[in-house]
Amino acid sequence: MTALLCTPLSDLERSLLNHFYKQHGSRMRAASEGELWVARSGEVIAGLSLSPVAEGYWLTGLLVAPQWRNQGVAARLVEAALAQVDGCTWLFCHPDLERFYQRLGFATACGLPEALASRLARYQRSKRLVAMARGQSSVASKPGNSTSV
Repeated sequence: MTALLCTPLSDLERSLLNHFYKQHGSRMRAASEGELWVARSGEVIAGLSLSPVAEGYWLTGLLVAPQWRNQGVAARLVEAALAQVDGCTWLFCHPDLERFYQRLGFATACGLPEALASRLARYQRSKRLVAMARGQSSVASKPGNSTSV
């Protein structure tokens, strides 16, 4: 693999991630809040958004350019981004991606912050999603915050 650089985008570069998504036919959009991260090998080849929520972060928008898939790009990008944050990181994924995220250290979420729980309930009206978390201990979860998926 050629040199891979995983970095957050500066405020001036934020539009690069939306351009990347559009270029690959994705309907995803870069989160307006939080940090945007990209992996580059000359050009942007992957991206994700990390938005602050409760005592952690919500990971959204992970996309790797098709020709770069199955080469460890997503894992390297996620590891670089999560190495810079404290607390739990949550995400929602299609059940087919659950094993992929498990390999990255995520497990089925045992609780969600209210903002994410209500969002997940809304999303699940039209699609199947699994809530996953990394860095979450069952001791830290609060009663009433659990969400069945």
